[in-house]
Amino acid sequence: MNASRRQEFKALFEPKGVVVAGVSTHPGKFGYVALHNILSCGYKGAVAATNRDGSSVLGVATVADIEYLPNDMYDLVFVCTPASANLELLEACARKGITAAFITSAGYGEAGVSGREAEAHLVARASELGILLAGPNGQGIVSTPSSLCAQIVAPFPPAGKIAIASQSGNFVSSFLNLAKATGVGISRAVSAGNAASVGIVDYLEFYAEDPETAVSLAYLEGVSDGRALFERLGAISAKKPLVILKGGSTSGGAKAAASHTGSLAADDRIFDGMCRQAGVVRADTVEDAFEAAATFATQPRVRGPRTMIVTTAGGWGVVTADAITRSDLTLASLGDDLHSAIDAKLPPRWSRNNPIDLAGGETRDTIPEVLELVARDPQVDAIVYLGLGIQSNQARLMRNGPFYPDYGLERIVAYHERQDARFAQAADEISRRYDKPILTASELAIADPDNAGPTAVRASGRLCYATADRAVRALEHLWRDSQYRARRGR
Repeated sequence: MNASRRQEFKALFEPKGVVVAGVSTHPGKFGYVALHNILSCGYKGAVAATNRDGSSVLGVATVADIEYLPNDMYDLVFVCTPASANLELLEACARKGITAAFITSAGYGEAGVSGREAEAHLVARASELGILLAGPNGQGIVSTPSSLCAQIVAPFPPAGKIAIASQSGNFVSSFLNLAKATGVGISRAVSAGNAASVGIVDYLEFYAEDPETAVSLAYLEGVSDGRALFERLGAISAKKPLVILKGGSTSGGAKAAASHTGSLAADDRIFDGMCRQAGVVRADTVEDAFEAAATFATQPRVRGPRTMIVTTAGGWGVVTADAITRSDLTLASLGDDLHSAIDAKLPPRWSRNNPIDLAGGETRDTIPEVLELVARDPQVDAIVYLGLGIQSNQARLMRNGPFYPDYGLERIVAYHERQDARFAQAADEISRRYDKPILTASELAIADPDNAGPTAVRASGRLCYATADRAVRALEHLWRDSQYRARRGR
């Protein structure tokens, strides 16, 4: 992407000022909500709004026409006006120095022949005026480096390194909801709408060179030019990991995609092969897509497939070993030196194999010590850690029972919760020290997100996986990406 094009996208994601065109005084209208969210989420740039009556909205003195605004103070317009008004609006924006427009207005390509004609005129005029045109029929944009929340419906996410581009505004909401729930943050997010001028791949090319972004996450439905898409996605994934969730992979989904965005779905087997060749991670579900991106954003690269399981209970380890055996990963061998070192820390009943089942023999420092022994072993490439939060589960029962805080319960509750927080912190610190992935899995991430264990994982900036299977799947994505980069010499 050349410097001029990058500057156009910076006006969209890091504007010096934003104009919301078509603000209503009604709190249920799109323009009102967009203005509210921009003002409420910490955006520091100049904010202006237009309203036909020039009414004050949320303390902003609106103007009836963009012509009344000063020149060169704003570079992004967020358009909530009817489609019939937008050609004239763009011309006024160009005269004010605005170089990017996000069009929320409907009534374009999704609205039949007349809508497609109106959309073509809009695209052509924006190009003549030198305005980057996002949308139309889009839900909005988010840019945490600018504290910009110009959108509706979805929450403003924590800051992080995942950038999102979606053909469906609802999937932007899905991914931002997951970011909010897990604490794994977002850098940019955009609902492409009809993508009349700027398509999903254009956003992904910007993200690939964006210093605020470590991994891109996209939702696609249609593919118009398979060869060109393959080449562009390959160039993007060569720079940074790219995760794609594709709708329309079945005959029923393809029919739904055609009615949703008018997209024509590609042959799914061909698309799958294209992704493998281009180094693109193709996810199967919303959770799989987000968790793959979260893993790329928060875990170090994995240097090999050899995975060790550390668990506080045997059954969890068994099913995780099954998941690893079914994947491209392998179960790491427990060498003599590592065996002897762990044997000195645990009672004789421990498993003496991979999975390392602590068998309830852990003391205050056992889990951090065992994690460190495993992480520093050169025959281990990654760790899946199971059992975090079970002490705090007992603590919750005590805290909510009729005997708390008497009978010594207050002290033991605090101890249990402190221990789980320490274990999560240790997993993060040891992973960073040895530059190896340590993935923590516990259903408490969903069942009791306030549990001290998952809470401490979120505080570290990492993902607490809801099941071991999902942790293994995410680690497998990480390993496949490492293989792809090794083949390319990266």
